[in-house]
Amino acid sequence: MKSPHKSLIHLVVFLTNFRIVATGKWIIFVIALLICGVANFYLDSANYSDITPQTGQYLTCNTSLRGNDDVFSVYVTDGRIAQMANEKLCSNDIIKRQYGKVKVIIGQSDYDTFRYINHGVVDLALVKKNVVDAFGADQIYGLTKIASHPDYSAFFIALREKPRLNKEYLLGKRVGLLDYPSSRSGHIVPKTVMQGLGLSDANINVVYYSSHQELRNALLAGDVDIISSYWAQDDNKRFSRNYATPLQQSVSGMQWYLKMQTQNTDLFCAMQSVVHDIAMAHPRPYYKTIKLEEGCE
Repeated sequence: MKSPHKSLIHLVVFLTNFRIVATGKWIIFVIALLICGVANFYLDSANYSDITPQTGQYLTCNTSLRGNDDVFSVYVTDGRIAQMANEKLCSNDIIKRQYGKVKVIIGQSDYDTFRYINHGVVDLALVKKNVVDAFGADQIYGLTKIASHPDYSAFFIALREKPRLNKEYLLGKRVGLLDYPSSRSGHIVPKTVMQGLGLSDANINVVYYSSHQELRNALLAGDVDIISSYWAQDDNKRFSRNYATPLQQSVSGMQWYLKMQTQNTDLFCAMQSVVHDIAMAHPRPYYKTIKLEEGCE
């Protein structure tokens, strides 16, 4: 018969061995978890590596100037303007003389505008003056206005009645607004008006569209009750001016800016010619009205 002393020693040894074995099993288990986690991470990375960043879209072309790696970059938010800019810039003699490639960025969001304007990435941009002023891009990067489109008045437009600017009327209405990439004032002006009336997204249905034409189509189709836009001459054929309520007398128009860190007069004048041609070819009457800054004959 074993003495109590030896039995106690055996018990301690057993428990120690059991603890070591158990600890070893836990270590193996933890290591296995880590290996599985790392493997899954790399598998997921491989599966999603083809997803492109959700930022600006691009149009590019090469000029005839071989051996020059300089890229002339442009930032716009209108797809039609982007296509015309890409075509006209790549065939422009001054661009072909000074740059080897043209890259036109089509902005899709606030992040795009911040990325390209605030960081001074682009050489030519079509944006609003308040965007350039907010980022100080004119002073930091030498963004200089070369042409401008006119300011315009903003309206609430409906099909069968004149919109009223009071909370009771607008409650529950479906309001179509222009999203930021096309025009910052497209939703800031009506949003400010609605907020002043004590309205928010909780008690009004706001639907965003990417262009003024899409706004008009949505109103005609009955998808929204009211849209916020300017009044165009063509609107007299489809809508009644009696059913347009002014929101603000003057909204800042779009302006063309060129990075002028050097006195590149040839480029300045060439870009004025390009943006003027784009304006004349654009289907929207608003863009056809353009004022060029002085400096070229």
